[in-house]
Amino acid sequence: MSRVTTRPEPVAGVDAPEAPGGSPTGDPAGASEASAEEPEGIALDDEPRLSVAAVARRLGVAPATLRTWDRRYGLGPSDHTSGRHRRYGPDDIARLEQMQRALLRGASPMEAARYARTVAAPPPQRRSDDPNEPSVGPEEADGPLLLSGVLDSGDEELALAGANTGGRGLKLSGAGPRARGLGRAALALDSWSVQQLLIESMDGDGVLRTWQEMLQPVLRAVSERRQRSGTGVEVLQLLNDCASTALRSVIARAPKPENPRPVVLAPVPGEGQELELVALAAALAANRVGHRLFGAALPREGLAAAVKRSAPAAVVLWADQPYYAAPRVLDDIPITRQRARAFVAGAGWSPEALPAHVEQLGSLETAVSRVSATVLG
Repeated sequence: MSRVTTRPEPVAGVDAPEAPGGSPTGDPAGASEASAEEPEGIALDDEPRLSVAAVARRLGVAPATLRTWDRRYGLGPSDHTSGRHRRYGPDDIARLEQMQRALLRGASPMEAARYARTVAAPPPQRRSDDPNEPSVGPEEADGPLLLSGVLDSGDEELALAGANTGGRGLKLSGAGPRARGLGRAALALDSWSVQQLLIESMDGDGVLRTWQEMLQPVLRAVSERRQRSGTGVEVLQLLNDCASTALRSVIARAPKPENPRPVVLAPVPGEGQELELVALAAALAANRVGHRLFGAALPREGLAAAVKRSAPAAVVLWADQPYYAAPRVLDDIPITRQRARAFVAGAGWSPEALPAHVEQLGSLETAVSRVSATVLG
């Protein structure tokens, strides 16, 4: 027969006997103290604290980059308890986000760190559980928080000309701060930041200046990086796509055109490169020149029909590759019948092979000036 041990009922005024383990309820000793401890990742002041790996994932950078920023610039966890892993609080994360802002706008890492330490960075927005409390959206905060990375552990600084980058950096000799920021965002595949930087620049400085001083140098540097390293096709593709999106946003927001007859802009059939043509369209639109912009997929018969139906004042055909820049393309479209001025643009055209009535445009600035003068008078 097995023995069964029963616990006596408690009597009023008499302390219950202590169960094995040191707790009156039979819980192991110290369980009450353990339940009072802070959960992992939560500080005693109820502020969330994240590990190095968690912050790196949030910002989109490598953990080694965060350790470098801590070691070199002092942008590490401000509250470190001996014997425990280092954890970042909201103020620490806000400083790192401010550093990203400065880096993305072309500051050097040292300048960005100084900025992050001196600027009163707003902490990350905390969501309230109270449904009656209005939440603060991103548009109401003090500027956007850049939550995607602009650097990785191998590209902590953009390489200038003459530096030994091993094919990984961008050679942006003489480039301005905005171009350096655009290069960092492109290398990080940060499409949102690439588009925002381009839109901000075009809103402030115009399409031509943005193309000449910001976008074109970075496009050239990314192409050179791909040629010398054999990698980075995804960077070039993303930069082209984001630039096209930003330029088309200028077209969509342009004022009403002043010319009664539009300008037809199209790449020659077969040509796949069209970004500079889109830049021309955006610059013309900002100059109140109406146009009809067609993409690279337009076939020869479609191009002829577009010219016939639009009755344009001018036609600009773009070709980057000599293989597609055949003068016979000009014979297939009814330019003479529409009394339209004929222009060609792009590196693919040979001046010697062009008919006498066709004018070749040089730089983007020249193209904007000549086409605008032709249709606006």
